[in-house]
Amino acid sequence: MAISKGDEVTWNTPQGKTKGTAKEKKTSPFQHDKQKFDASDDEPYWIVESEKSGSTAAHKESSLSKA
Repeated sequence: MAISKGDEVTWNTPQGKTKGTAKEKKTSPFQHDKQKFDASDDEPYWIVESEKSGSTAAHKESSLSKA
């Protein structure tokens, strides 16, 4: 299941499922909101924007599902 920029995606949070939009794929180590992430070609991350709050977060592609 490949995710593309602009796709509607869901992910689990302690409060339940959250929905948002995939904004940017990362395949090399990066920093987001003062946190470091070890993204790679084998384990990419996505910057996603929450539908509810409008805030962005980084999630492993494997933790995202297409909505």
